[in-house]
Amino acid sequence: MENLKFAVVDLETTGHSPEKGDRIIQIAIMFIEDGVLTNEYVRFVNPGQKIPVFIQELTDITNTEVNDAPLFEEIAQEVRDLLEGWMFAAHNTNFDLTFLQKEFRRCGIPQWQGKQIDTVEFSKIMYPSAVSYRLKELTEELGIELSAAHRADDDARATAYLLLMCMGKVKYLPEQTLIRLHKRSFSLKTDLSVIFYLALVETRRKTSNSHLSQFRGIPFRQTEIIRNLETREIDYPTSQDEKDQLLIQAYPSYESRSAQLQFMDATWNSLRTGKEIMVEVPTGIGKTVSYLLPAAIRAVETKQAVIVSTYTNHLADKIMAEEIGIVSKALSIPVQATVLKGRSNYISLSKFAELLLSGESSYDNIFTEMQLLVWLTETMTGDVNELNLSGGGMLYIDRIRKRSSVLAEDEQGVDYHQVALENCRHADIVITNHALLLSEGSSKEQIIEESCGLVVDEAHQFIHAAFKTNEIIFSYTNWKYVMGQISSEADDQVSRRIEEILVRKRLNRSRERSNLLSTFEKFSTAFDVAIHELIGAESVKRGHVKGSRLHVALEDISVDRIVFETMFQSMNDFVGNASSYVKRLDQEVESLSDKEQAILAEWHYWIDELRVKIGEWVELFLDQEPGGTIWIEQDQRSIPGSLTVIKSPIDSAPVIRNTLKSLFTNEKGVIWTSGTLSVKSDEHFVARQLGVGPEVSVMKLLAPEHFYTGAQIFLIDDMPNIQQVAQQEYVEEVAEAIVQTVMVTEGRLFVLFTSQDMLNQTHELISDSGLLEDYALIAQGISSGSRYRLLKSFRQYEKAVLFGTNSFWEGVDVPGNSLSAIIIVRLPFSSPSEPVFKAKTAQLNKMGKNAFTAYALPEAILRLRQGFGRLIRSSTDTGFFIILDRRIETKSYGKKFLEALPDVPVKKVSLARMVDELNNCYNK
Repeated sequence: MENLKFAVVDLETTGHSPEKGDRIIQIAIMFIEDGVLTNEYVRFVNPGQKIPVFIQELTDITNTEVNDAPLFEEIAQEVRDLLEGWMFAAHNTNFDLTFLQKEFRRCGIPQWQGKQIDTVEFSKIMYPSAVSYRLKELTEELGIELSAAHRADDDARATAYLLLMCMGKVKYLPEQTLIRLHKRSFSLKTDLSVIFYLALVETRRKTSNSHLSQFRGIPFRQTEIIRNLETREIDYPTSQDEKDQLLIQAYPSYESRSAQLQFMDATWNSLRTGKEIMVEVPTGIGKTVSYLLPAAIRAVETKQAVIVSTYTNHLADKIMAEEIGIVSKALSIPVQATVLKGRSNYISLSKFAELLLSGESSYDNIFTEMQLLVWLTETMTGDVNELNLSGGGMLYIDRIRKRSSVLAEDEQGVDYHQVALENCRHADIVITNHALLLSEGSSKEQIIEESCGLVVDEAHQFIHAAFKTNEIIFSYTNWKYVMGQISSEADDQVSRRIEEILVRKRLNRSRERSNLLSTFEKFSTAFDVAIHELIGAESVKRGHVKGSRLHVALEDISVDRIVFETMFQSMNDFVGNASSYVKRLDQEVESLSDKEQAILAEWHYWIDELRVKIGEWVELFLDQEPGGTIWIEQDQRSIPGSLTVIKSPIDSAPVIRNTLKSLFTNEKGVIWTSGTLSVKSDEHFVARQLGVGPEVSVMKLLAPEHFYTGAQIFLIDDMPNIQQVAQQEYVEEVAEAIVQTVMVTEGRLFVLFTSQDMLNQTHELISDSGLLEDYALIAQGISSGSRYRLLKSFRQYEKAVLFGTNSFWEGVDVPGNSLSAIIIVRLPFSSPSEPVFKAKTAQLNKMGKNAFTAYALPEAILRLRQGFGRLIRSSTDTGFFIILDRRIETKSYGKKFLEALPDVPVKKVSLARMVDELNNCYNK
C-alpha cells in the first residue's frame, strides 16, 4: 500500500452551494506518498464577497485575511495541476470534491478525474464503535492532533493522519476478513477497494500469526471467560477506622463521611440477613462504591454473586469500567465482575454467517456487514450496542440479534450470550439492567437462584422499566417492513430466492406458489382495511392533539371488531401457507448448499417474526380482558406511517413482585437505593409502586455538610402565569429568559421542559432570532444522537445550551464548570392526557382517592428533586436553579416543591433582577 499517492483536501467556504454564489475562502492539500506526509499546499482565497459572521466565528477566518488573497479563478489551474495523478481524499468527498469540481467548471477548467477516498466512509468501517465521525470528535478519540477545527490546513492535516491510521489498521486485519471486505468494497461510494486489495496482497505474503478464532470462516475475537480464583479471604470492616482505611486505599484524598459508612453498613446487614431495605442516598457520598464494597465482600464470603441492577446499559458499562477497579484496589483482592444484558443485545454469529452467505445488495446492508467484520476482530463482548450505525444499519442488526437460546453445535462455547451467562456463574458481581431483571427467562431465574442478593440502583426507575418491559407496541412501519421482506418479488428478496431454489431442486409447484401469493394478498388487504378502520374512526380524529401528535384510548374508539378478526385469520392463513411452502426444502436441507441453507433460514426468520406479530395483534385488538391500558398514537403530518398502538400495565407493583418472586421467596438481601425514594407528604409513594410493603421503612441519609453551599434557587415573579396565557406567549417569555441567562452564564445551561412541542417552539424561536448564534444549541429530539451523545457535545463546547425533556431530568452527570444553571420551564407534572397517567388517575378516583394529591403531585415533586440533582454533583460545584413556572409561588401546593429541595437560599425576583445577581456572582 506504500506506493499509493493521496492528495488530502479540505475547503473552507462561505456556504454549501457554489451555484448560489458561495465561494472558497481557504484551501489546503496534504500530499501523502509511501505512507508519509511529504508536502502541503495552503492558500487563503478571496471569495469576492463578505464572509458571513457565522462562518467567521466557525473558521476564525476574517475578511481581513482574505482581502489580499487571490480569487479562485487565479489559482484554479494551479490547484487542478497539483491534483493530477493523485488519489483525492477528504473527510466527506461529497462536499469537498463536489464543490471543487463546480468551481473548476465555473472557471472553465476541465474537472479532475481519478480515484477518490472518503475518510468518513473509511473510518466508519475501520472504527465501527467510534462515538462520532465528525472530524473534531473522531480525531480527539483517536489521539490525532487537531488544534484549530474548521481551518482548512489543520483539518486537512488531521484528515491525512486519520487516513494513515485507517490504512495502518487495515494491514493487521486477518486474511479472511480482508477477503470479505474486498468483495463488498466494490459497492461503496468511493474507491476503498484499491486499499483492501493491496492490504490483502500484502497479508498473503506474510505468515499468519492471527490470535483470532474463526466461526464458519469469519475471524472473531473470543470473549474472555472468568475462571474461579483461588481462595480469597476478606472480612467486612466493623469499626469506622477500618472502613476509612479501606476507602483511603481506593481514594488517597478520601474524607470520612458518616452517611457513606452508614450506607455500607446497611448494605452489608441486608445481604447478611436476607432482609429487604430502602435507602435514599444523596449526591456526593460515593453511592456506587458504598454498595459495591460490602457486596464484593459478601460474594467472596459466600462464593455467590451479588446482582447489581441499574437503569441503562450505559450505566452498567460505566460501573464495570470505572468502579470495579476501585473496589479491587480498596479490598486488595481481584474482584471479578461481568455485565449481563438481554439476549437481543448480543450478535448471533450463526445469523450473521447466514446473511453473509445470502448475498445482500443494498448499500446500507453491505456497509453494515463490513463494519461488523472489522468489529468482530476486536469486540470482547459481542454487544451490538458498542456499534455506531446508521438507521439502515440498525435494521440489519435487528436481523442478527440473538433471539433464541438454542445453539448449533459449532456455536457451543463461542456464542457471546452463552459466554456472558457462564461468566455470571463465576463472577462476584453481576451487573445488569432493570429491563433484563424484569424480563421473563429461565437463564435470569438461574442467576437469581445462584446469587446471594440484589442491589437495585436508580430504584425509582425500576417503576418506569416495569412499564416499558411489559409494553406491547404495534408499529405500522415495522409491520410493513416485515411484510415487505417476505412478499416482495424483487430479485434480491428472500421470496424470489426461495422460488429459485425450489425451481433448481425441481420442487416447485405452481399451485402452491399461487396459493402463497393469494393468501398474502388477502392478508395485505385485510391489514390495510384494519388500519383504515383505526385511523378513520371519528373518535380518533377527535382525540387529544399535542402539537402534531395525536393520542386516544382504544376503548374510546368505535370500530368494527370483525375487521380485526378477519385480519387475524388471514394472517394465520398466510403464515401457515408460508411454512408449508418450504416444507420440502426443510426435508432436504442436507442437500442444500451453505448459501441455500442461509436463504431458507432467512425465510424461517421472517415467518417467525410474523408469528410473534400474530400474538401482538390478539393482545392489542382481540383480547376481551386487556389487563392494562391501550392507546393509539400518530403524527397528523404522517399518516399512516407514524401510527402506533401501545398496551401498557397501569400498576407496576404486581409486575415487579411477580417477575422477581423467586428473589423475595428465597429471602435474599434486597437493597433498593436512589437519590429520590420518598416525598415528605407520602414516605411510601415510591415503595408502593415497587411493591415494597409498609413494614420496610425508607432510610434517608444526609448529604455532607456544606455540600449545597454553592447553590441558589431563583423564582422568577414577572413571568406570565402559564395557565392564563396562550402557549405561544409563554414560549416567547421563556425564550427571553433563556437568552438573558445565557448572556450571563456564557452558556453552560440546561433548559428542562415537560413537553417536546414546547421545546421545539422555544428552540426554533431562539434559533431564528440569531441572538445566540455564538452558542451551540443542543436540543433533544432535534439535534441528532442519543442522550449520551448530546451530553458529550454539551461537555465539549465551551458555549453550549442543552434543551431537554423527560430523560434529562435525571441520571445526567455534568460535574464541575460545564454546567452553571438549570432553567425549569414548567413544574414537571405529567400531562393529564398521557395514557398511563390518565388510566392511573381514573383508577385512583374509582377507589375514592384524590388522584392529584395521591399521585400527580408526589410524582412531580420527585421529578423536580431529580432535576435539581443535575446541578450540584460535588461540594465544589456552584449553580443556579431557575424556576419560571409561577405556580410554585401562587398555588398552595407550591411550597411542597420547595420543601422537597435541599436547604439553599430561595430568592423571589424579577428576570432583570436575577440577571443582575448572576452578573454580580460572575464578576466577583
